[in-house]
Amino acid sequence: MGKLQDRRRFLGAALGGLLAPALPACGGDDDNPNPPPDPVPEAQITLAIAQVDKLAAGLMASSGVPGMAVAVVRGNQTVFAKGFGRRLVTDPAPVDADTVFQLASVSKPIGATVVARQVGRGGISWDTPVRRHLPWFTLSDAEVTEAITIGDLYAHRSGLPDHAGDRLEDMGYNRQQVLTRLRYLPLHPFRAAYAYTNFGMTAAAEAVATAAGIDWATLSDRAIYQPLGMTRTSSRYADFAARDNRAVGHVKLNGSWVQGLGTMPDAQSPAGGVSSSVNDMANWLAMLLAKGEFAGQHIVDAAALAPALSQQMQSSPPANGRPAGYYGYGFNVGTTELGLTSYNHSGAFVAGAATSFTAVPSLNLAIVTLTNGYPIGVPETLNAQFFDLAQYGAIQRDWGKIYGDAFAPLLAPEGRLVGQPRPANPLPARALSTYTGTYQNDYYGSLQVADQGGTLVMTLGATPLTLPLSHWDGDVFTFVLNNENATPGTISQAAFSSDRVWLEYYDHEGLGMFVR
Repeated sequence: MGKLQDRRRFLGAALGGLLAPALPACGGDDDNPNPPPDPVPEAQITLAIAQVDKLAAGLMASSGVPGMAVAVVRGNQTVFAKGFGRRLVTDPAPVDADTVFQLASVSKPIGATVVARQVGRGGISWDTPVRRHLPWFTLSDAEVTEAITIGDLYAHRSGLPDHAGDRLEDMGYNRQQVLTRLRYLPLHPFRAAYAYTNFGMTAAAEAVATAAGIDWATLSDRAIYQPLGMTRTSSRYADFAARDNRAVGHVKLNGSWVQGLGTMPDAQSPAGGVSSSVNDMANWLAMLLAKGEFAGQHIVDAAALAPALSQQMQSSPPANGRPAGYYGYGFNVGTTELGLTSYNHSGAFVAGAATSFTAVPSLNLAIVTLTNGYPIGVPETLNAQFFDLAQYGAIQRDWGKIYGDAFAPLLAPEGRLVGQPRPANPLPARALSTYTGTYQNDYYGSLQVADQGGTLVMTLGATPLTLPLSHWDGDVFTFVLNNENATPGTISQAAFSSDRVWLEYYDHEGLGMFVR
């Protein structure tokens, strides 16, 4: 169980981009060069920008990732914006600075600026209780239900378990259905434990949109995308799917990049559903560096934005000589090795997206890197290399190895039986009719187990999902999954006992028992 929990914690960290502020100080004093004079020379930043093209091309070659786009913002100017490679590995159509990528969890800080805009307009605050606008939103603790605020959910300090609700989304449940079922989950101590939750943040965003009287995607468009001229940006999957110039997600299969399954993240759109281009993202970064201003226009109130860019919750403890990590409201908030405040976030879809941005306000400098390959650390590597060059004039570490090693657990298959040989002399199963019937689970819904021509088949979820069961040993069967949260090679047990069946894969929150 410990290994699986460790993987869960890493998953939350990786998708939140926590690696970016945490890893630079991963060694002892011998790893840290003497800091250059402060302030950083302007000419050194100019030289760093001039090397981005070469850095990106080098990472494209070493990783083989099909497509990438990069933009650098200095002050209120986009000083670099370029695409590399292909939108689809089997099609020569090139990536350019207007190619639209799925942003995955980089959606979170963008959504936080939508909330900040609404806070600045009045009527809500980061401290507004969610139930004031979503009276149906309920958690397993009545006191927490009444007290929990928009900020609590945007800081991942609600007490909900890590990635709560994500597997419901994979089963086809919509946003309302997932949020309604969160009430069945056990809670960690309120405001005392950090746990990365897409649907917790989505609940907060839903409250903000309800207060505004419109849906979240429309609110995001009106509040941020239109004022910033982000004409290729949307919080609706249908808009992404309709773009001619869009990057398709890829995964690696037998050493080669191939088109992935794709991810339709509308259910958690505020947390992972934005699609955008680096040209559009550059406008958003310019607004961020200018504390809510863009092209002479007041987009977001600086006082309303400031809490999002402040340390609200410790996200990782100090370890191995590195400082603690902190999360604001939708942003990772840290410092560079020179002690400069930085904001960042990463995004990843295991089905084929990896994205990251870093902004250092005191340098008036930001970079965003978008790729159409699953997470192996490419965007984070480029951003770290760039800021090494900007601050020190030279790359300080092998960031490709550091991030590649750190992201590897994301892609590992799940299940205790992965890599295990089948029993040489398994106990026989009982008559299949012993196992058939309808099983219930408050959180996941009903599960139907049927005998289809001598094979047990189970059907569950809203889609619904139909999975054949393969006998393993005695009353234990197995099934395989491949979706956004189940990487290729994932094997789950289905263990039957009298009137119930335990599904290992769906025991993520300790709720994997279905009762007949």
